Amino acid sequence: MRIQQFLEHHGIGTNPFADEDAQTDLVFKGHCINNTYHPTWDKIYGDPREPATSVVFGEKGSGKTAIRLQIARHLDDYNAENPDGQIFVIQYDDFNPFLDRFRDTLFGRRRRRADKTLAQWRLWDHMDAILSLGVTQLVDRLLEVKQARHPAARDEPLKIESLDASQIRDCMLLATCYDQSTAENIAERWGQLRQKLGFSIWKSHWDCALGIGVTLLVLALFIGTGYARWLLTIWPYLLIAAGWGPRCWRWLKCCLTARKITRNTRSLSHGTSALRKLLMKFPASQLVDQPLPSQPRTDDRYELLAKLQGVLRSMDMPGILVLVDRIDEPYLINGSTDLMKALLWPMLDNKFLKHPGVGVKLLLPIELERLVDREERDFHQRARLDKQNLIRSLEWTGQSLYDVATARIAACATEGTSPGVADLFDDTIDQRRLMDAFGSLRVPRHLFKFMYRLFTTHCNAHSDEEPVWKISSGTFESVLALYQRDQDAFDRGVGAG
Repeated sequence: MRIQQFLEHHGIGTNPFADEDAQTDLVFKGHCINNTYHPTWDKIYGDPREPATSVVFGEKGSGKTAIRLQIARHLDDYNAENPDGQIFVIQYDDFNPFLDRFRDTLFGRRRRRADKTLAQWRLWDHMDAILSLGVTQLVDRLLEVKQARHPAARDEPLKIESLDASQIRDCMLLATCYDQSTAENIAERWGQLRQKLGFSIWKSHWDCALGIGVTLLVLALFIGTGYARWLLTIWPYLLIAAGWGPRCWRWLKCCLTARKITRNTRSLSHGTSALRKLLMKFPASQLVDQPLPSQPRTDDRYELLAKLQGVLRSMDMPGILVLVDRIDEPYLINGSTDLMKALLWPMLDNKFLKHPGVGVKLLLPIELERLVDREERDFHQRARLDKQNLIRSLEWTGQSLYDVATARIAACATEGTSPGVADLFDDTIDQRRLMDAFGSLRVPRHLFKFMYRLFTTHCNAHSDEEPVWKISSGTFESVLALYQRDQDAFDRGVGAG
């Protein structure tokens, strides 16, 4: 007996429990994302009008990635309904590129050993990564790059006419330091952005014009007046060198600045030469007293974040929301609790998490929650998790998992049918028993795996010629017991590892 045959008999077109990962789950993305929520959804999501931080701990399969996708979808809808007060969403869920670049800046044991590498990671490395994601997304949208698609980002052109001269300068400065697009040559992309925003750079060439003018004047003076023999002496060349002095001095300063930025933005990919060329395009007065990520500290990053907020606010995006997920997946961490801690702990800083106008949604593995309680007073004073909408465990009750199963079956129902969970089982299994059993599975992923195994076991026990349309109590209980035993063995193995 085929599973599809069994499901079609109950009016279910596709298997509601075939996929276990929210990122590839079409049932979730197509239907459940807008109507199936964890009981703590309201606390996690908050109010987009005032972005707030939430710190959520949950075991594998409890729906952290699903919640991230739901937040992004809801913010997309919110932005469509509120064009004058949108939220700028940054998805910080792929750490591998940043960790790769960071590791390349280290030497010796710090580079060879993951624990030594991550021991060097600091809050400003996180801020550089987040700023690079945000600025790259912003530049993509300003240039209307069609191949770039950012979750919860609208396709409408941004209101660049609302930017004043200082904000245009800030936007160009942010693009210089943080645009990490690999779709185009960075110099060409910078030039396109300059033209789009109308950023004037002609004043940056004054020292070059001075050098050329002095050179031509000296040559004309000595050749035109009959003193060409003086060109064989050092004096004309000293005058020419003096004329080029301001240009050389600015070139040297930009070289040193570019080198400092490259050395101190350790999670980003910068070429010193390319960065120096972009800095040279700014008139010197435009860079005076401007923050640059040229020092190993957070102060400059906070100022640059404020500049990004100012630019976005002028384009009707007053809030920023950063979605942090999959911290256990980078190859450098590979599920290690200690390495996750080394990467995450610098971000748990109240000043950063409570930065005005910025909300950070941290969706974290449950293993880290156990480490939080072991930390000393200094950590708790710095992190102030009591102020961060803390959810210590993303728990699911049997009733809530029953609702999830019901919603998924309804999403897969064929037209004109309304199957329910209880319809799949014989009368000896009532709704209370189903809820109790689902509650013992704890998280949606285990529910999906169990239901898929249950369908398979039931269908394998019957032939196409003699189908049985109800799952018996014996099959249900035996599969549940086997699944729980296998899961307990797996959990013990992971814990021992």
